[in-house]
Amino acid sequence: MELMIIAVDRDKNEENMKEMLFIMSENVLTLTNDNFEKEVLQSDKPVLVDFWASWCGPCRMVAPVIDQIADEFAGKVKVGKVNVDEQGSVSQKYRIMSIPTLMIFKNGEIAESVVGARSKEALAEMLNKHL
Repeated sequence: MELMIIAVDRDKNEENMKEMLFIMSENVLTLTNDNFEKEVLQSDKPVLVDFWASWCGPCRMVAPVIDQIADEFAGKVKVGKVNVDEQGSVSQKYRIMSIPTLMIFKNGEIAESVVGARSKEALAEMLNKHL
């Protein structure tokens, strides 16, 4: 797996800011209001869903871990990310109040949910319980 990090300078409110953009693994789905039901609720495999936002420091910290989990569990588990700022309907439906929120869905239902960044080992342990 390759992780590309690109630094982008942009001008906002007359201040220079550096923003880090992370290119996610090809095994991570971008989940939207439109595809959430098909990709998550109707999935025949467990699904790890990461509710996140670009401005969230802990979300950025856990992003590489999510990518590693997606690659290691490919074929056994689906992994997807919901940007809470862009996908308000899904975020509201699941009452996301803090991010990152990590949920495991199995058979269309929430099987487990945690708030806050977790280690790769902790996420793997969570997922293995639902295989």
